[in-house]
Amino acid sequence: PNTLNLDLSQTVWKPPTDSKELHFIQLVSKRLSTLQFKTTEFLEKLDNEIQKVSDFFVKESNSLVKKGEQHVIDSESKMLESIIKLEKFVLLSYTGLVKILKKHDKHSGLNIGEAYLYRIVSLPLTKSESLLTLKKYLMEKIVQGISPNAITTTNINNGIMTESNNYETFDATTAAKTSLSPSLGTTLLPNLLISKASQHSSAAEGNWFPPSDLLPHQKVIASLTGPHGTDIIGSIFECMAKHDCEVEDFMLSRLYHNVTFGVLITLNSDNIDLFRDLAEASRKWDGTLSFDIHDSNQSYFVSSIEDAPYENRIKYTATVLNQKGLTPQFLNDWTKFLLKEKISVEKMQRLNEGKLSCADYKLSVPVTTNFERLRQELFILSTSHGTDVAIQPYDVFRRHKRLVVFDMDSTLIQQEVIDEIARHAGVVNEVASITELAMNGEIDFKESLKRRVSLLKGTPVKVLNTVQESLTFTEGARFLCKALKKIGFKLAVISGGFIPLAKYVKNELGLDYAFANQLKVSSDGLTLTGETVGPIVDAERKAELLEVIAQAENVTLEQVIAVGDGANDLLMLAKSGLGIAFNAKPRVQEKARARINQKSLKYVLYLLGYTDEDAKQLYSDY
Repeated sequence: PNTLNLDLSQTVWKPPTDSKELHFIQLVSKRLSTLQFKTTEFLEKLDNEIQKVSDFFVKESNSLVKKGEQHVIDSESKMLESIIKLEKFVLLSYTGLVKILKKHDKHSGLNIGEAYLYRIVSLPLTKSESLLTLKKYLMEKIVQGISPNAITTTNINNGIMTESNNYETFDATTAAKTSLSPSLGTTLLPNLLISKASQHSSAAEGNWFPPSDLLPHQKVIASLTGPHGTDIIGSIFECMAKHDCEVEDFMLSRLYHNVTFGVLITLNSDNIDLFRDLAEASRKWDGTLSFDIHDSNQSYFVSSIEDAPYENRIKYTATVLNQKGLTPQFLNDWTKFLLKEKISVEKMQRLNEGKLSCADYKLSVPVTTNFERLRQELFILSTSHGTDVAIQPYDVFRRHKRLVVFDMDSTLIQQEVIDEIARHAGVVNEVASITELAMNGEIDFKESLKRRVSLLKGTPVKVLNTVQESLTFTEGARFLCKALKKIGFKLAVISGGFIPLAKYVKNELGLDYAFANQLKVSSDGLTLTGETVGPIVDAERKAELLEVIAQAENVTLEQVIAVGDGANDLLMLAKSGLGIAFNAKPRVQEKARARINQKSLKYVLYLLGYTDEDAKQLYSDY
């Protein structure tokens, strides 16, 4: 009841005369009345707490400055530690305030956080020129204690510190009149101070320097969303440069005119004026500003702010593809599947032009995921929607494959060549039935080939030329091969068919290798004997040849792609870095790691992360 965030059932249109329950307008009015009281009470309590923080800071800072003016300094290092602790107190208080306001805005439905933060800029806890000057003075003293010849970080002839061999003079009154930044901050110490301090950790107290957990190193993600892309980027970097922040990472996301620019920074000082300047930039560019402040002992930002902030995860990429279009029904079921598996989506990219039909996902997957079970469930999801889902490790090899090995029959070409030869020999039905059994893995490939070839005995050799002329290349085969050759791929065809036709396909598509079975011919060279010569190119032989070609081309198996449709391709698909079942038999699809059930072979490029625009450039002659 203390929020403007209404349930969907409360936003249904109802006539004003319906008295069974509160009308929408009455409901909003009642909520606003409640919020007026509750939010006022909340803000009054928050103001009181902030005032306590500010009063405490003023009291402590005045005490420290007074000691400095009266030269009541037993130890520069202890006083510097006290100042840093006080600054840390301010930053932690500000961090807590940000989180409190963020939760209030989320649960109340109001948006007052940014305005409230802007108010506190005028509080004394954001300004203490004297304390800043004392801090810099103490740093100079510590540097001199470590190395009398050290070059100091401030000009001591500026009226704040009077130059002397011992740096004895500190004048807070003069400091307050100077043009120093009106904010707390830490002067960057020379490298000498850091290195020497570490060398004197057990030395005299005069050489002590505060441990790292007392130094400013707070990590903050600031993000600004608005309609002015480059201006927003520029305004954030301007604030970062002004306050000497360390930029660790950044990312930009665009949605038409609107952009969101996020930057991960480490504060080199406990200077909260940075947040005021970011708020001013947000107002200037009609933006929405948000902060995410984390405890310094968290290790979420070891790689990129694009990554999901969870531990024990593995990065994968998933390519979803349906040439007829990705339906809302599929996308809904796919997203629910990811949620069920606790898989986080880190990035989504559309790969195709025109109607949405292909998208690439970067996923963060728990290390405890059972991938065998995951693939089986994905196969069911994919089949039910007629949409392909290919999951691969998200690593350097994804877009750096170097060798593609194709099956020939029903992959590079639409026919099964032995069936076409059998058609001319008048035994097509007998051969086709044996072929089907072999492709489904119901009989041994070697045995099936022996049976089929024996049925071709007496067939004229010239039939091979006739079959060659009738071969139809699969849609996208020429496109894919030309594109891959342009970026340096080596291509091979390894077929359970026959070498004369495999060589023809090799020459037509510009492939580098062709392996297939060799038919034995009669002594006069006119007819087929119904036998083969040399080793049979079966499943084991295909996998062996793939490895031989990879070794010859000096590429790893992770850089190899294999594409096939039959049971005799499974070993080859499993051995490669990316094995693709292309319009394959059900048993092959179920076991393959990736599937394409679309008409064109050009979709292989999507699985490598290439967009349609990339493909056009690769296929172009210019």
